[in-house]
Amino acid sequence: MDPPSPAGGLASVPLVADPPPVLGAEPREGAVAFRYWAPDLAALSVVPERGAEIALARREDGWFEGTGSELRHGTLYRLRLDGGDLLPDPVSRFQPEGPLGPSMIIDPGRHRWRCDSWPAPTRPVIYEMHIGTFTPEGSYRAAIDRLPLLAEVGITLLEVMPLAEFAGGFGWGYDGACFFAPTRLYGEPDDFRAFVDAAHALGMGVILDVVYNHVGPVGGFLDRFAVGYFTERYVNDWGPSFDYESPASGPVRAFAAANAAYWIRDFRLDGLRIDATQNIYDFDDGHEHVLALIARAAREAAAGREIFIVGENEPQRAELIRPRHEGGLGFDALWNDDFHHAARVALIGRKEAYFTDYAGRPQELVSAVRHGFLYQGQRYRWQDQPRGSPTLGMPPGRFVLFLQNHDQIANSGRGLPLSRIAGPGPLRAMTALLLLAPGTPMLFQGQEWGSSRPFYYFAELVPELAEPVAEGRRESVSQFPSLATPEMQAIVPLPCDPATFAACKLDWAERERQGEWLALHRDLLRLRREDATLREAGRPHAVDGAVLGESAFVLRYFGEGGDDRLLLVNLGVDLELVITPEPLLAPPAGRDWRLLWGSEDPRYGGSGQPSPMLEAAWVLPGHAALLLAPGPESPSRRSEHDKALAAAAAPKRPLPVKREATAGA
Repeated sequence: MDPPSPAGGLASVPLVADPPPVLGAEPREGAVAFRYWAPDLAALSVVPERGAEIALARREDGWFEGTGSELRHGTLYRLRLDGGDLLPDPVSRFQPEGPLGPSMIIDPGRHRWRCDSWPAPTRPVIYEMHIGTFTPEGSYRAAIDRLPLLAEVGITLLEVMPLAEFAGGFGWGYDGACFFAPTRLYGEPDDFRAFVDAAHALGMGVILDVVYNHVGPVGGFLDRFAVGYFTERYVNDWGPSFDYESPASGPVRAFAAANAAYWIRDFRLDGLRIDATQNIYDFDDGHEHVLALIARAAREAAAGREIFIVGENEPQRAELIRPRHEGGLGFDALWNDDFHHAARVALIGRKEAYFTDYAGRPQELVSAVRHGFLYQGQRYRWQDQPRGSPTLGMPPGRFVLFLQNHDQIANSGRGLPLSRIAGPGPLRAMTALLLLAPGTPMLFQGQEWGSSRPFYYFAELVPELAEPVAEGRRESVSQFPSLATPEMQAIVPLPCDPATFAACKLDWAERERQGEWLALHRDLLRLRREDATLREAGRPHAVDGAVLGESAFVLRYFGEGGDDRLLLVNLGVDLELVITPEPLLAPPAGRDWRLLWGSEDPRYGGSGQPSPMLEAAWVLPGHAALLLAPGPESPSRRSEHDKALAAAAAPKRPLPVKREATAGA
């Protein structure tokens, strides 16, 4: 535990017990124990579909507890509030008929795990996926069949978009109502356990995207048990905000901590991705920040296993990824939007909305690779305020780099992946930068084969919300002037339309036809994994970089014994470097550079790639990336070296004495 804070103010918010309490229905040796925080109720009981009603005992602190000896795995039940309304369990482990239907008792001990050990997610390669669109069937079991194809490419950590039960027949999952219940849309809880087990058997970890900043608009009944769960003190774009900072918020904090621990413990997950932490960070000033508490609860539930905690934080607050002993919150990584924004402007050339303050220049890309965030406290015109906080000196692996994710593809209005809107040459080159950079790379589903399928915003919810949600989506994309025109507004897909959801499902037949993109990703990830110098690029000061031209730059990876690597990236036209006054281009002593890999290899659909080093100049091919390694010294350099040695050994003539001119001479 951290030392106590000074008394007074919000610092007096109580800590959560260690470990956080198990909430809801917990099977125990022939019985099921129940536990709920419901201080606004006088009575609470469990009502099975078959069998006698079970009254829970109320404690003075507002907790209700009790045991049902006749209940088993698979029993359907509801909760009766104050002898009246029947509602689903707000911390149910499964809702087979959706968030408004009965809850089901789930015994996690019934699942027989096949894989008891698996590699920790060290220097991971992340793959973001939406179970409902990852396969045509949209289920956990169908996804299992595709996992070997991801492992074969080199993916090591799957990031699954939110699974908490939500209303409707399809959705992104960020409007969850039942935080402990994996949605029935993709299968049963044990099907998700089987998915995790299968990934572990293939050497891949699994982390889950979780949402602790708001509750969805349909099916969330927590406030019927305690109004203290939520607050109206803060504006939240998506729904009611959880109250983590009032003096009586201990049970609310316990709810979030217990949920994080539950996913790690009961599903053997390898970490969490925490959504929109900016809507939590500023809303807690307690003794232990709730985000730090969530991360701690997850790590303790892992029982010694290494797990990976990553956050999304639009304002880019580095405090989240500082270790707790340095005053931080102890996350492992944050998404780096700055890298994405700079890379997208470089590839697409559009600078609208939140891309306004990015030029897509080589210096931005070099700085994002070397230093993490580009904005670390400077003024950000788009928001007319400072953005970010210092990250200089932080390990590069703390920054998740990506060219695509669910938000950024959908925010383009037409929902098109980069494979359909960027030139193939620049995209291959930028992919090399992404996958060989010292940061933590992330791919979005299908990106490894250049999927052409769009990814729109889709959410069925309920009929009365269809038009408000559609209008909200049109308004959201209108921040981009090009998407605010009547012509573009007319083609923004309706989120509630089943056709919108269906259009987003991956076409796996494309994978066979797109072998060139697949080979590109496979080879780059093999280099990242097997090349000794690239594998150690996450070390402090292991990579430096420099700008070589208007659209070209170099990264130098420093290896043991001078076994360095050069990554040359040119996003413009052919660049001839007649003079090269850049130390990073110099080969190791007694060596010359040789071409190790290039993005314009015909195997990747490229146009061929000569070595960039010519006798008189370097020529960097346009729209390409080249990886160089030390090789034997070239004959021309050896000849010059021999001449220098001969000159040094030759007898020395005395130098002529220079005399100063005298006046009148």
